[in-house]
This record gives sequence, C-alpha cells and structure tokens, in this order.
Amino acid sequence: MDRLPKIGIPLIILLVFTIIFISKSTITIDSGKAGVLYKTFANGVVTDEPPLGEGFHFIAPWNSVILYEVRQQEVFEKMQVLSSNGLEIKLEASAWYKPKYGDLGKLHQEKGKNYLARIIQPAIRSAARSVVGRYTPEQLYSSKRDVIQKEIFDETKKIVGKQYIDLEEILVRDVTLPPTIKDAIERKLKQEQESLEYEFRLTKAAKEAERQKIDAEGKATANKILSASLTDKILQEKGIQATIELSKSPNSKVIVVGSAKDGLPLILGK
Repeated sequence: MDRLPKIGIPLIILLVFTIIFISKSTITIDSGKAGVLYKTFANGVVTDEPPLGEGFHFIAPWNSVILYEVRQQEVFEKMQVLSSNGLEIKLEASAWYKPKYGDLGKLHQEKGKNYLARIIQPAIRSAARSVVGRYTPEQLYSSKRDVIQKEIFDETKKIVGKQYIDLEEILVRDVTLPPTIKDAIERKLKQEQESLEYEFRLTKAAKEAERQKIDAEGKATANKILSASLTDKILQEKGIQATIELSKSPNSKVIVVGSAKDGLPLILGK
C-alpha cells in the first residue's frame, strides 16, 4: 500500500507530459485557412514547401504554425484625392484580394500578417491619386467612372502582384464632388440634354418638311404627265363610258347623245 503513491505520481506526471506533448504536436486548420510552418531549430519560416492545408496535422512540439486566411477578402477605402484641375474629390472604393497560396511562406517571411496595411492599402491610395489626377471633375462624375475603375485596378495590381498577393477586383463605390462643382455639372448636363432634344425636334421637323416636299413634287409630276396624256378623244371616250354606267342606274334619266359641249352625251333629269 505504501508503494502505490510512489508509483502513481510518476505515472500522473508522465500522463500530463504526454498530453502536453500531444497538444503541442498537433494542429487542426479550419476551412479557408492555411498554415505557415516555423521551425525553431532549423531555418525558421518554411518557404520551399507548400503551406499546411485544412485538416489535422502533426508537428514537432518546438515548432509553430502561423495561420492565414486564404479565401477572398474585401477591404474598403475612403480617400481624398485631387482632380486634374486641383479640386478635392472624395473617392470610396473596395478591393477583393487574397494571398497567393503557394507563396504564403514568403509572404509571411517578407511582409508579415499585416500585409493589408503594409502593401494593399498604400497601393490602392497611390494608384487612386495617380489615376484621378488625370481627369476633370466632369469626367469623374459622368462618363469616365468605369475607365477610372479599371485604371486604378491595373496600377494597383502592378504593385501588389510582386508582393505574393492576388488582387482580383477594385470597385469604385462612390465619387463625391464639392457641392458647387456638382451643381454646376448637373446644370451643364441638363442644358446639354435640352439642347440635344431641341436639335432632335428640328431635325425631325426638317425631315418631315422634306418628305412633304418630295410627296408634293411627286404628285405634281404625276398630274403633269397625266394632263399631257389626256387627249380630247380619250376624254370623250371616258365620258361615254361614264354615261353608260349612269344609264344603268335605277333613277330614270333622259340621255341625249352628242348634245353636250365637245360632243359628250348630255344627261337630263326625269
């Protein structure tokens, strides 16, 4: 009986040590994440092997794993930039990004987990200032929105593409101009629209007038040709035909052939 405690204490210590060892030697990585392995007694961050994927992993207890989100992420940016004529523009944009999976070790070693603030956000701001500075407020407000968005994306991608990051999209959410400039642009756009509508009505009226002119000229030409082709004999023949048709009417008439002017039949009443 005296020996049991002496045997039990080492077993408990061994069991506790085993539990600690196992807990330090395993890791479970959740969905959408990956792990960068850090070897304490080797070369530190492992960059020449793929990162640890989702699921259960055994590692040496003296090593550690740094977890990264590898799914698509989004960051919102509100910036104040200058247009080509020096006016202050408020720009709201968002970026879709994720780290390059195969380069996760290099990203951690060279940039660290705070790569969003170190690389992506400064790159977006720099690209936005550069691009917006090429355009006037009128262009920013109206027709150039999609062009500006693409140019900001292209310039940002050139920067972050070399930093082990995949930039998937940049969306310009809003462009806010100074109120006085915005009002002036809206008035100008309204005037331009009214001018276009007026020009359209003038063009439509001119086309209608031209159509009526052509129609009138066509009718005049047809009448002229018809008049030239109608001889006295043709008219007499037409008159006789018309008289014959009228004589068939149930209304009684007296027809005297050859009594009218020009020799046409003369139709008298009952």
